[in-house]
Amino acid sequence: MAFNSETLRVFLAVLDAGSFSAAARRLGRVPSAVSMAIAQLEAELDLQLFDRRTRKALPTQAALALEPQARQAASQLNRLDAQALQLHQGLERRLVIAMASELQSGMWSQPLIALAEAFPLLEVEVRTASQAEAVRLLHEGSVHLALVFERPGIDERESFLEAGSQLLVAVATPGYLRQMAAQGMVEARQILVAAGSPSTTDPQMILSHRLWLTDSDLATLNLVQAGLGWAYLPQPLVATLIEAGSLQTVMFDNMASQLRLWVDIVWSSNRPLGLGARRYLELIRERLKAERPRA
Repeated sequence: MAFNSETLRVFLAVLDAGSFSAAARRLGRVPSAVSMAIAQLEAELDLQLFDRRTRKALPTQAALALEPQARQAASQLNRLDAQALQLHQGLERRLVIAMASELQSGMWSQPLIALAEAFPLLEVEVRTASQAEAVRLLHEGSVHLALVFERPGIDERESFLEAGSQLLVAVATPGYLRQMAAQGMVEARQILVAAGSPSTTDPQMILSHRLWLTDSDLATLNLVQAGLGWAYLPQPLVATLIEAGSLQTVMFDNMASQLRLWVDIVWSSNRPLGLGARRYLELIRERLKAERPRA
């Protein structure tokens, strides 16, 4: 095989530098070694790659035709080397994060942008789950991190980072608000994000005897917009709809219309975190520090 990592490096160095001597300086070699390497490559390819009739190494049409693929191959080799090094340093093949549905529209997805830039070949899987399901997946080892609302008590199997809060707003259509006023709060239909059972959600979020359950915020929002009930939904998800007037805030007589719930990122204290998970937590910490008001 004529091209390998070494011949690619020399070939591209000569293309970029414009002469054998300049390429040699870049590579830390003597000019004769670079010239010989190119000559051997030309012999194996049976192609003339550079015109040597002047002091400059002018690329031939053959060299220019090979250049795009050569650069692509060199880039792939560099990414391969980087991933091999990262794997050696503990990078996961795939980072799996379980995220409570109510948290999808929060700030917790933004650090994934920087994570993708730092580890472009890292696969990331984000699973939407109920609070109880996210913790169960964490304990059984199916996910590396779980983003959930703060829970009472401490589980010695877990480590966690307090990662800000999510503001939930009680909303309904104007038409359903009028219906609620007529029938009373307890009889109004509440639409709840809860996988299979209301017991999987925070008790302080359940205010009605009549419940419909969904497995995501978007499904809940669709039902609310259809005028089928009211729901607590993340403020970032409904802010524009409230501003437009298609949804309105539900005003309760004896409690606030908004709930601010604290959020934890939880991981197993029995399993070491990989490089990707550690970097994600660092990015969350940096974001929280930047958002913290200065004294």
